[in-house]
Amino acid sequence: MEEAAGGQQAPGRRLAGRVLLYSSLILNAVLLARHHFFLLGAGGDDGNGGSSCRLSWALQAAREAESVAAVDCSGHGRVFLDGVAGEDGRPWCECNTCFSGPDCSLRTPNCTADADSGDPLFLEPYWRRHAAAGAVVFSGWHRMSYFTTDAFFQSVELENQIRQLHRAVGNAVVDGKHLVFGTGSFQLINALVYALSPDAGDATSPPARVVATAPYYPAYKLQTAMFDGWEYEWGGTTLDWANASRNSSVDGGDFIEFVTSPNNPDTQIRKAVLGGSMAVFDHAYYWPHFAPIPSPADEDIMLFTMTKLSGHAGSRFGWAFIRDDKVAKRTYEYVQSNIMGASRDTQLRMLGIIKVMLANLHGEDDIFAFGHDVMRSRWRRLNAVVSRWSRRISLQKIPPQYCTYFKRIREPSPAYAWVKCEREEDEDCHEALLKGNIISREGGRYGASSRYTRMSLLKTDDDFDVLLERIADLVNAEKYEAPGSSSI
Repeated sequence: MEEAAGGQQAPGRRLAGRVLLYSSLILNAVLLARHHFFLLGAGGDDGNGGSSCRLSWALQAAREAESVAAVDCSGHGRVFLDGVAGEDGRPWCECNTCFSGPDCSLRTPNCTADADSGDPLFLEPYWRRHAAAGAVVFSGWHRMSYFTTDAFFQSVELENQIRQLHRAVGNAVVDGKHLVFGTGSFQLINALVYALSPDAGDATSPPARVVATAPYYPAYKLQTAMFDGWEYEWGGTTLDWANASRNSSVDGGDFIEFVTSPNNPDTQIRKAVLGGSMAVFDHAYYWPHFAPIPSPADEDIMLFTMTKLSGHAGSRFGWAFIRDDKVAKRTYEYVQSNIMGASRDTQLRMLGIIKVMLANLHGEDDIFAFGHDVMRSRWRRLNAVVSRWSRRISLQKIPPQYCTYFKRIREPSPAYAWVKCEREEDEDCHEALLKGNIISREGGRYGASSRYTRMSLLKTDDDFDVLLERIADLVNAEKYEAPGSSSI
């Protein structure tokens, strides 16, 4: 009986052994396939059918970045790798204005709307949506030298991509012009003033006068006065010199005229006013999400910045296109002597960002379509409250215009609201709005009347929602005011 039983069990043992063997082979095959797939996914293909590299030191950096980015802070803030760390060693949530708490879930009642800064956080959701494409990882020994390719301070490939972006968007003629990088266009303001002023060794030449048409970007006056070079001086507004400039010169001095177009703060398209002036065109907002592009700009000197292009204000990167060889050389020498070129880390990050933008032009993930939709919606909502109901304040008028980039008539989507207080008693519009819990930027800083003030529309959705609430409160208060009173 025992032998018979054992003879019947032998085939079963053999079958079980085969099952275990095949299962082991299949499991090994699956693990090997997953390992091979991981290598290809991490390193990509080298063009010859092989894996180019394995992720090793980059894994820890990637895990840290994704761990921080995964914290949503209730949708009202964000966590940064360099944020202040708590007791657990992890960085805290940094909350939007009017929100607080460990996870930014607590909203401050009756909060003051901060519409002062031009912080372009309206584009943050776009880059969150494109987290993988916009991410940049680089080694600890990336560009440790002072110099980049061919002993320059500027990335040659970044230059190429910037020119390609302008050509694709159609907002600037870039051929036949030098390209100079700076730490934001902010730094390039004084660099160009220096480059256009008389040579330091020419003591016989009077200083150049730096001018702009009001309302103008305050940095032109601020930087000219701050650096206080004998080769140049702040000359005031173009209106002061319009009649005198009809002559070939005024006391032998030259004019350096800053022309912001579209203008900050009122978004108007501007041209040079003074005949014969050396004009610097600041085109920070000449992109399709802010303004229509009827034709490419083609001035001798043109300024641009990543701050308003992609929203990366903290990276501090800008550039100037300059036609004249001597002016370009002096501008480059200024940047070289001042900071030895823009940060190489920043240049690498901007290279990646611009490549993402180029890859998505005219597609579903076009940053200009996204940005225009956001800003158009904000302008519509603000106008709906102010234009229909308020008699106290008014906004600038911006007509729809044809845009060659979108190939259609586009609705206005300005970066700022240029607000005028209409009532006689509200002589200081900034103070009048401040009484209504709205922080704006006073018109006097732009060389304009105090009856004007600027409200930024560029910040987060939370910031704009609070601003709209305060504007609505201001408008609703008009219904209950006695004639001639002011309760803002």
